[in-house]
Amino acid sequence: MIAKAVILAAGRGTRMRELTNEVPKPMVEVRGKPILHHILDGLASAGIEEVLIVVGYRKEAIQEYFGNGQRVGLHIEYVEQVTQDGTGRVVSLAKPFSRDHPFLLIYGDILVQPEVYQKLRDLGQEEMLIAVKFLQDVSKGGAVYLDENFRLIVLREKQDAGRIETHWYNAGLYTFRPSIFPFIDKLEKSPRGEYELTDAIRATAQAGLKIKAVEIKGSWADVRDPEILQALNQPS
Repeated sequence: MIAKAVILAAGRGTRMRELTNEVPKPMVEVRGKPILHHILDGLASAGIEEVLIVVGYRKEAIQEYFGNGQRVGLHIEYVEQVTQDGTGRVVSLAKPFSRDHPFLLIYGDILVQPEVYQKLRDLGQEEMLIAVKFLQDVSKGGAVYLDENFRLIVLREKQDAGRIETHWYNAGLYTFRPSIFPFIDKLEKSPRGEYELTDAIRATAQAGLKIKAVEIKGSWADVRDPEILQALNQPS
């Protein structure tokens, strides 16, 4: 079973407005604990042992809080994303950490139950796993098209609602083999001037490598703005 995970936590999160003046978005608190703390607790309980956190904006807030990972029962390493140029090339920073082993990759503002991480640890014979969530409207992010075996056909970003023919949404959690790195290295900038991880995933599928979807059936939250944060912090 996979024992390594990479968390992307370099961004400020401008949609959080003043909440990220002093800390990066993954350090904003949900139910009295930073988002990142919830993620690390979940990874530890699912059996992950080693974590690489990709830091950038206000990196010291993360490094000073978690240190070497002892407080959350993990071994934590850090690497800095110096240039904020998209989610694609940043994955190449994980190559030394991977050491030719598969790893989970998680966005630092996505909250799920620990059993999701457990499912993503079981790669089997697949080349890659992608977590998906069934939503009525998938136009705000990645629309995931799957075949009858729940394998990826194509991934399309921010389509017009009228053109979407799927309810599967890219949930922001993956399992990669080291075979992802050559596709990352070949990335070119997208129309918005960034290297996109989804372009590398799309290229992997087009190359005929098998990518299987893992459905998130329980709670899932993309903590992208103050309104979602407020909802999560409401008393249950």
